[in-house]
Formats: sequence, structure tokens, C-alpha cells
Amino acid sequence: RASFDGDPKKSIIYREVSKGLAPTGAEFYLPLFFEHTDTLFSYLNRDVAFVLEEGVMESAEKLYAEAIERYQNAQLNPEWPPLEPQQLFLKPDQLYAELKAHRRAQVINLNLKSVKHVRDFGSEAPPQFNLNPRSENPYQALFDHLAASDDRVLLVAESAGRRESLSGLLRENQLPCRLVDDWQDFVAGNDRLSLTTAGLDRGMHLPPAGVEIISESQLYGTHHIRRQRRSDKNRDPDAIIKSLAELNIGDPVVHEDHGVGRYRGLDSIQIDGQDNEFVTVEYYGGDRIYIPVLALDRVSRYVGGSPDTAPLHKMGSDTWIKLRTRAKQKAYDVAAELLEIQALRLARVGHAFPHADHSYEAFAAGFEFEETADQQQVINDVLLDMTSNKPMDRLVCGDVGFGKTEIALRAAYMAIAGHKQVVVLVPTTLLAQQHYSNFTDRFADWPVNIELFSRFRTSKQLQAAIGGIRDGTVDIAIGTHKLIQKDISFRDLGLMIIDEEHRFGVRQKEQLKKLRSQVDILTLTATPIPRTLNFALSGLRDISVIATPPKARLSVKTFVREWDDGLIREALVREIRRGGQVYFLHNEVATIEKMQARIEALVDDARVRIGHGQMRERELESVMRDFYHQRFNVLLCTTIIESGIDVPTANTIVINRPDRFGLAQLHQLRGRVG
Repeated sequence: RASFDGDPKKSIIYREVSKGLAPTGAEFYLPLFFEHTDTLFSYLNRDVAFVLEEGVMESAEKLYAEAIERYQNAQLNPEWPPLEPQQLFLKPDQLYAELKAHRRAQVINLNLKSVKHVRDFGSEAPPQFNLNPRSENPYQALFDHLAASDDRVLLVAESAGRRESLSGLLRENQLPCRLVDDWQDFVAGNDRLSLTTAGLDRGMHLPPAGVEIISESQLYGTHHIRRQRRSDKNRDPDAIIKSLAELNIGDPVVHEDHGVGRYRGLDSIQIDGQDNEFVTVEYYGGDRIYIPVLALDRVSRYVGGSPDTAPLHKMGSDTWIKLRTRAKQKAYDVAAELLEIQALRLARVGHAFPHADHSYEAFAAGFEFEETADQQQVINDVLLDMTSNKPMDRLVCGDVGFGKTEIALRAAYMAIAGHKQVVVLVPTTLLAQQHYSNFTDRFADWPVNIELFSRFRTSKQLQAAIGGIRDGTVDIAIGTHKLIQKDISFRDLGLMIIDEEHRFGVRQKEQLKKLRSQVDILTLTATPIPRTLNFALSGLRDISVIATPPKARLSVKTFVREWDDGLIREALVREIRRGGQVYFLHNEVATIEKMQARIEALVDDARVRIGHGQMRERELESVMRDFYHQRFNVLLCTTIIESGIDVPTANTIVINRPDRFGLAQLHQLRGRVG
């Protein structure tokens, strides 16, 4: 019922709502649909008391001033026409008047340290055991605690599987316990030690009731629990023209028999008294061929480079024939090599790793989140592969943040427990550094030697690490292409983990396979390349998919907009003021410092630092470490962050000129946040 300047049909909100959809941000247009919009006060009686923290009115004034500023910056955007702030928000004086009408409203200083009257409910802080399952008597501390107390104890496991594992461990240590289903079942019994399953992070001691509740995190260390949700074959698919609408006049196209020419549109030619449609393709020298629409499958889009520089072939010459012959020969050579390696892998008997035992369960307990259903299924698939005598070659597909690294950690533990070495191959130095940190953290309490191979290491460190993997003292080697150099040999390699495999060339990956044709291979990716998918779908490789996101993971909202200073400022300010961090991707090193000055001029609160691949190794490492530890809030960077960089507090990314990136790159970059 309200209105705004301009043609409403030009706006996204009008088009989407006309289709019966509710686009993101539609709630800010409620005044356009209703004559009166309610506020919180519309639903409360006058006798309702408000307790306000000091400074709330100052915050209201600041919020309204920001709303006015956003309105002024957004007035010229026809896609999202703004409404005046007073149509959406209460003015500070209106808010004050509404609060004043509630006579019992109070303003207090919410400083809990000033509270004088405290009521004691008779509870005590729970004990912290930090048990080590690998020690000679891992449950001695718990046994001593039970012996010194007369209280009944309820142990709480995080899942049914962990409850069974914990029950077995307790029995082995002469600590029998009763399995109970819920709190009522526990209260009804009189056993000294009971065990149940619940989503409990910390327990408590209740002396008056003679009851002690001990969670699994208190036994082994701190956990953060997240509950499960139950919840034409030889051609490049990108080159297939699905409809003539995809082609513009002048676009380069490739005919299977004649090579590269330019599309010149549709022509109608009369044959036997009937009009027929033909696709016209022009070649070097002005020669043209007319292709029946029904034979369009023989034509594909040119994808060999820029359309403006596409080389046109001359009809009747042997240039195209020679190119096809050379390409086929190269493809045949690679295919023969792949076939030979795959035949060796299938013919030889691989190493069957021992089945998971209680020590594996203890390592798995170090995972601080609850496994999703899909993640647990993939873990089971990998363990089944590794315990069989057939060499594993499994592809694990899952979006960024869905838990692929944890699967790699479990597989690495199984390999090391079977007295084999592990190699982790990654495409970038920064991803290698992060994997190194993750692996060293998870294996901190285990006798495992992990080495990093990257340009962050000195020559002396690399030579020592190379000697270590040769003599077997290095258990896990993590690195980039340095790991496939000819001077590196493993004493007893058992498992190869390849992360982000789409970033490696075919020859590089197959060279690694040739190190040991019977080695187990685990490939992790969020964006599998067509060749890899073809292998999986044809049965040459096994494939597992993680489709269920972690429960607390929010979907990433993606907006495509023209550059607008007000919009950029809004995005950065919102993230910074909530205490978060921002990736700002500008993929031109030559102008990145100018962009830094522009961002700092737009946002006063922005503490901007630069990170790109041309920096010195130690300098780049320092920048990334400082960003991870929140010493600045805006990382102005290139695509060096594309693979695997995980900063939990960075939840906004601004990508300048996304048209210059491929879909796989954009998917990976989008996965850095959320």
C-alpha cells in the first residue's frame, strides 16, 4: 500500500513476489503489502515490565542513524528500491515513548559481578579426568575416584556407538556398569555405576542427592557436541551445444570433420520444394558449410581459449586432421598408462590393515563434533576398504566443511596402526600448512611423527624429512608437488591421501600411483573433475558422497552485484561489528595496494592486510597466522585462499570480478565462509 519512486516492475522484490516467491530480504518490504505493520509493543499489555541494560537508547539512536545512511546509499538501486527508515523502524523518540508508557520499565547495569544475593542449589563443579586410553592402567583415576566416594555415578556417552565402546573399555578395566535408557531408569536403580547416551557436554555433582553425572568430555577432554541430522560420453560436457540459443553470431565452433570455424547463424534452404533449416559455419578464406539442424551433435563450442583469438581452419587442408591425430595419440598414451597401472592394482594383493580396536575408538573420540549420518557411512566404507586385501581407490565427494578431513585422519590412523606410512598430497602451500596443523593437533597424544614438505621449510629441514621417510622414522608426510620428486622414496608406504585432486594434473597423480601399485588411495574433493567421475561411475574407482551438512552449518547466501561503494561498506561493516572477519578477493597483485587504500577509506574500522602468492614465504605465513588469530579483520588476497583455508570467524567474502574465475574456483572460494 505504500509506494516508492520509480517503476516497481524493475525491482527484484516485485518480480519475485509476483511469482509467489519470498526472496531474501522480503521482510523489509512489509509496508508495501500491509497498511499497518505491528511492533513488539502491539502484542504487550501496558502492565508488562521492561528491564533494559544501560546504553540501550544510545544503541537505538546509532542503529537508526545507520539505517538513514544505508537508505541514502541505496536510493539509486532499481533492483532493490529502499523504503524510508521510518516506514521500517521505530524512531528513537518513538521507542522511548513506547517504553515510557510501561510504568514499570527499569534501566539497570547488567554487571553480574555486582550481584550480592546468590542462592546455592547444592551443586558442585564436575571432575575432569583427561584419561589416556594408551596408558598402562587408563581408568585408574576413575577407579580411585569411585573408591573415595559413596555417590552413585552416571556416565554419559555422546552416541550409542561410543556408549558401546566405553562399556567395553570399562569391562576390560574391571569396572562393570549398568546400561540405562534415561534419567528415570537411572533414578529407579541403585547401581554404583551406570552408563547412558545423551547430548551432554558437562556433568555435575549433586552432594545432597548423592549423585554424580560425568560426561564423556570429562573423561577424555573437552568436546563440542553437534547432534546428527537424520535426515555423449567422450565429449566435454561444457562444449555440447544444448540449443541454438546458446550461440551468438561470430562465436567459434568446432565441427568434428572440418575443425574450427565461426557460427554465422541459421539459413533456410529449399530442398525438393521444402524449406529446411541449416546452421551456417564459416571457415578461413570465407568458405562456408551448411549443417542440418538434426546433425547439430557434430558441432561443439570452442573451449580452447579466448573466442576472439580462436584459430580458424581452412576447409580441405590437412591441418585439422593432423591436430586430431596428435591429440588421439596423446590420449591413447595416457589411457594405456592408466590401464596398465589399474591392471597392476587389480592383479596384486594389497595390504589388509588390522580391524579397528579400542585404540581406534579412543582416537575417534578426539573428534570434537558428532559425525553426520553420511560422514559415518563414508568412514565405514573407508575402513572396510582398508581391512580388505584389495588396494583401496576411493573418491570421497563432499562440500567444503562437510567433514572430509576427519575421514582422512581416521584412515591415516588405521594405516599407522598397521605399521605403514602415509602421504598427504595437497595443491597449495597454505593448505599443506593447515593440514599439518590439523594432523599434529589430532595426533598430539599419539607417538606419530609428522613432517611438512613445502616452501615454508628450509633446505636443511626438507633434507632431514626426506631421510626420515626413507628410513621409516616419518609416519605421515604432508606436502605439495615436492612429494613427487624423483629423490623421494618411502620405506613402507601404505596410504596416499590426495586433497582437492582437481588441482593436479593427470600425470602427477599417476606418478604417485606408480610409487606403489598396491598402495591404498583416498581422494578428497568438493568439485570432482569429469575424468574422475567417469572413473568412479565406470567402476574403476569406488565413490562415496557426503551430502548431509553439519547441523550448525548455515547455508551461504550469494549475491551478484555491480560494484557499489555503499554496498561494499555495508557488507564489511556488518561483519566487522559483529566481531567477525572478511575475505576480500582481488586477484591482481599489481593493483592490490590501491584496493587496500580504497577499502580503508570506505570502512574506518577495517584493519586490512594483504596476502598473495608472490610474497616471501615467511611473510605470507605470518599474515595467515595473524588472520587466523584475529589480529586484523580484513584479508585482502588473491586466489591463494582457494583451497582449504579454514578460518571459523571469517563468514563474509567479497569477490571482485567473479567473471574472471571458473565455476570450480568460485565454488571453492564460496566454501571459505559459512
